[in-house]
Amino acid sequence: MGGGHQSLFEQIISFENIFGAWKEFKRGKMRKAEVLEFYSTLEEHLFEIRESLRSHTYRPQLYVSFFVTDPKLRHIHKASVRDRVVHQAIFRVLYPLFDASFIHDSYSCREGKGTHRGVRQLARYLRKISANHKRPAYALKCDIRKFFDSIDHAILIKLLERRVHDTDAQQLLTGIIKSFETMPGKGLPLGNVTSQLFANVYMNELDQWTKHELKARLYLRYCDDFIILHQDKKYLVDILPKIARSLKEKLQLELHPNKVTIRKISQGVDFLGYVVLPHAIMVRTRTKLRMFRTLAAKPTESVRQSYLGMLSHANARKLSEKIKALW
Repeated sequence: MGGGHQSLFEQIISFENIFGAWKEFKRGKMRKAEVLEFYSTLEEHLFEIRESLRSHTYRPQLYVSFFVTDPKLRHIHKASVRDRVVHQAIFRVLYPLFDASFIHDSYSCREGKGTHRGVRQLARYLRKISANHKRPAYALKCDIRKFFDSIDHAILIKLLERRVHDTDAQQLLTGIIKSFETMPGKGLPLGNVTSQLFANVYMNELDQWTKHELKARLYLRYCDDFIILHQDKKYLVDILPKIARSLKEKLQLELHPNKVTIRKISQGVDFLGYVVLPHAIMVRTRTKLRMFRTLAAKPTESVRQSYLGMLSHANARKLSEKIKALW
């Protein structure tokens, strides 16, 4: 990738970076017709991408929209292969620039983080705050209403420009952000690698405010799911309106009214598909039922292995044995 003497835009459009972006993008996708078609005249495509970016004639193409259930129904908007290579090229240059500014306990779409690390850290924090299960403590769990659909373009662009000072790179990012809307001036497409980074940049505002203004020591976030732990339930009740106000004022976001809970940690904290207790990580009942339904409908070895992988991060020996016994 380009060195420090190059502008960010030059780093993004360097042929070395675009080729690296293609290599990263194609992993696991080489059986797909659209990817094979792009590959058949690869050099031509990559030079065309570079030239259109260099001459500022690059315009994002239309998205293909479809629904997936994972487990809840999500509306995915998929960009063309050409655009996804561009997103990857941007991501490669911007990720290290922004990642260094994120808090330690933000776990979504970051190298060395992810769901299992987040769940393990939550279990550690539960042990810490309960003095190994000896004293009561509480968890405030929040979720943001229609998060990706509600991200405000103007606010996001301003946040990106705090670190991206080069006008050409700013214009490129603005063009990509504005290529998609759920309502005027709002929304990011689920499915772009850039959307994942942009979501972290956006929510980093909440992270920093929670750590520095609220002084919340035990706080974790994964995408738009976040948890604050405290020994005093009243403290959590009192900070809730402050969090709601800060989200509204800074980010034009709202908490999901049905997904805000304060509960004793001894009841277990529901986070990322697991129920986390100070002394154990359990699999949600809903998740177990879904596993068996999926295995009955699609009993493939790869599905079974992915479930066994998920269970290996929980206290789920009996459940793993049950799944192994299905074969």
